[in-house]
Amino acid sequence: MSQLENLTHLFLDSNQIEGPIPKDLCNLKHLEILNLSNNLLTGPIPSEIGCLVSLQVLNIENNLINGSIPPQLFQLEKMSSLDLSSNKLSGSLPSSIAKAISLSYIDLSHNNLKGPIPTLFPYCAFNATIDLNHNMLNGSITFKIGCVTNVDLSHNFFSGEVPSVHGLASQLQSLDLSYNNFTGKLNKELAALRFVNLSYNSFDHDKLLDYCSFPKDSLIGCGSLDFASCHSDVQQRNPPSSSNKAKHTIVISLSIIGFILLVFLATSCVTKHVMAKRKVERVSTKNGDLFSIWNYDGKIAFEDIIEATQDFDIRYCIGTGAYGSVYQAKLPSGRTVALKKLHQKESQNPSFDKSFRNEFMVLSRIRHRNIVKLYGYCLHNRYMFLIYEYMERGSLFCVLHNDMEAKELNWRKRMNIIKGIANALSYMHHDCKPPIVHRDVTCNNVLLNPHLEAFVSDFGTARLLDPDSSNQTLLVGTRGYIAPELAYTLSVTEKCDVYSFGVVVLETLMGRHPEEILSSLSSSCVQNLLLKDLLDSRLRLPMLQRDAKEIVLVAKIALACLNSNPKFRPSMQEVAQEVSGSKLPLSVSFFEVSIHQLMAQQEMHLPSSCDL
Repeated sequence: MSQLENLTHLFLDSNQIEGPIPKDLCNLKHLEILNLSNNLLTGPIPSEIGCLVSLQVLNIENNLINGSIPPQLFQLEKMSSLDLSSNKLSGSLPSSIAKAISLSYIDLSHNNLKGPIPTLFPYCAFNATIDLNHNMLNGSITFKIGCVTNVDLSHNFFSGEVPSVHGLASQLQSLDLSYNNFTGKLNKELAALRFVNLSYNSFDHDKLLDYCSFPKDSLIGCGSLDFASCHSDVQQRNPPSSSNKAKHTIVISLSIIGFILLVFLATSCVTKHVMAKRKVERVSTKNGDLFSIWNYDGKIAFEDIIEATQDFDIRYCIGTGAYGSVYQAKLPSGRTVALKKLHQKESQNPSFDKSFRNEFMVLSRIRHRNIVKLYGYCLHNRYMFLIYEYMERGSLFCVLHNDMEAKELNWRKRMNIIKGIANALSYMHHDCKPPIVHRDVTCNNVLLNPHLEAFVSDFGTARLLDPDSSNQTLLVGTRGYIAPELAYTLSVTEKCDVYSFGVVVLETLMGRHPEEILSSLSSSCVQNLLLKDLLDSRLRLPMLQRDAKEIVLVAKIALACLNSNPKFRPSMQEVAQEVSGSKLPLSVSFFEVSIHQLMAQQEMHLPSSCDL
């Protein structure tokens, strides 16, 4: 390929190309677009790519590229789009990034980049996008975020105050700073953005004076903010005048007329669409069967799935669950999905059928970044299956029980997994109406994507809590994770999930199920154990102070979740806030922290020099 000197566009994306990127590509002096995304490329990015003086678009996303980012990439004067996302890049952002005058799209997300953002980054660019989410970047934001249009710095370790967007001079439309450690006060001008997300930060509660200006879902996990009172307060301060009432009447009348016209037009379109697909409708509703796949035509998608799995051939089976088998299927669109298929025998069992229907009912009404996505379902007298987002790394249980994969799951990644599970359960318990109790939170039901991020799955036993009932039910769940009170009360509450979460946290820290610890928590033998002696021996003990403090924090929270009295367990909302923003100080060396100290919830303060 290096001899094709007149080549201007080279697309090799979405294949299974392995090995390093050839250095000889630098001979393609006329190359304008280079797309190597969605392959299995390894090794570093060759600095020789900086010799491609005509290059405008470089896309290497979703590979296994490692090493640091060559500074030469940002010295290409014609480069307008750079996508290096979803790789294993490390190191800091090169200072030469501030010289990338022509770059209007930068995506370095889902890597292992560290350190601060260069001060002069970026130059102002119209309609520019900067995406650095899911890295380990830190420091404060010193660049002018109002100079670009879309900024995503979520899931990093940034701190300090959120900078100003310079009022009317700003062209910023979308800003995501969630899952960081920002403090200080809120800038009210941010509320005017088309999209803003400041969730799960550490803002000073006494300075959140203007939170009513922000969307409710933009400040999740930032303390107990009463958005319900915002509207009433505004009405009391600004009672409507008679002229305003007249204006409102006109607006409402016009809105009603417009709505009627829209309904009429929509009804006409739908009627034509239904008539054109009447044959498909007969197929999908015969005998009361249901079929629904979002963003697909039902009949075509069904045929694609049957063909992709060769009618659910065992070769495509990647696991078995409580009431069916899981298959992997690659659809013609290129998307890979997981299919949970209920066995023919189990489909005749009313309890399995109920669990199956319960799962798609629950998942079809909730959306959260740490809950597995449900793409669709099929209920047919021959086929019953659910269609999920495919998770390449499988379950947390399998990773922890594989020595090689467990070593890859370092302390930082394990802390992020615990945070993800906590956020998902907090959403189910406190942001869903009515609340949802999972009832089977285990390491087997936590799935991991290629970046080892956690997704809660398997909602077959989930239950919607009715506040007006006793919520009594049959005992369900997995042995070793079930809250002790269920053995004699059968009363399901959110605190049942809290207990299971505590077990999962200990299992994640220890690398094995904490069966012996659970059975003797009140024993002096267990309480005298040091925390370091419980940790997974396949990993080195934490060398970074930040990791050590987070391990102490989550261990303390796990023990609180395992309290035999559900009344004394924290809520998942409290847990999510703690693991996302709290900084637990230490007064002793990490190597001296005991289980007894954590159970007693003693305050521990960090000395100036921590012996780690």
